[in-house]
Amino acid sequence: MPIATDPSLNRRKLRLALKAARDKRSLTQREAADLLDWSLSKIIRIEAGTVSLSVTDLQAMLRLYEIEEPGVVEELEEAARGSKGQAWWSDYSDIIAAPFAQYLGYESAADTIRAYHPSLIPGLLQTTDYIRALYDAAAPNPNAQKSIDLRSARQERIYRENDGTQVSMIVDEAALRRLIGGAAVMRNQLSFIKQMATSQRITLRALPFAAGAHDSLDSSFLLLGFQDDEDVLYVAGPNGVLTNRDNREMVARYQECFEDLTDKSLSEEATISLLDELLEQLRDS
Repeated sequence: MPIATDPSLNRRKLRLALKAARDKRSLTQREAADLLDWSLSKIIRIEAGTVSLSVTDLQAMLRLYEIEEPGVVEELEEAARGSKGQAWWSDYSDIIAAPFAQYLGYESAADTIRAYHPSLIPGLLQTTDYIRALYDAAAPNPNAQKSIDLRSARQERIYRENDGTQVSMIVDEAALRRLIGGAAVMRNQLSFIKQMATSQRITLRALPFAAGAHDSLDSSFLLLGFQDDEDVLYVAGPNGVLTNRDNREMVARYQECFEDLTDKSLSEEATISLLDELLEQLRDS
């Protein structure tokens, strides 16, 4: 799993423990806020894992929730101390929108990552040259290099040696065949994807053109899974981006969508064969 010193991971630990403790006492968020003489928004932010928590405030919540076991108290106090400070992506905060910053916090703690993009190689599989070619094709962006560095940093954290995160990617045939940056760039990109798949760093399936219509033709999405929490959904499409944990109906829709795409995709072995075919075509071009 990602490093335990990341403030977002400590905030998540506090969020899960404190929400469970409040539920055990059968208190609503408003009732807890009133009993603590706090604002409702303070409780909401703490349980959303979006703010740090002082040890003093934590102790007040533990007294209210009647949590007295020394080992548990010590663990949560340590998490409160670790909830302060900057997340690993703080150096990129000027180019990160709020929904994506929230997503990065969840991604740092995820046990599983499932992703699909209808027209491009998913970001966590993009090579540096591929990303740069995408920026070169768009309007000039003074933050392009910083965005490239951010994506590379995400990949390093997810794929670091001994990381337990399980990554499953569905790559559309359109993305595999689209010549981004020229033949040399695509050869390197497809070679990288094949290397990741054959080394079992990821589970990879290609969605062929023959799969036809499906429920995510106009949007890419990622599903983050946790052993101790509900899935988190991140969607990017024509209407912008969204990080969602609480709309369970929407999350369930995309869980079903990923399973449907998996059923329509080539097997892992057939996907490797397709990559070999495309690489051979690029070598001849």
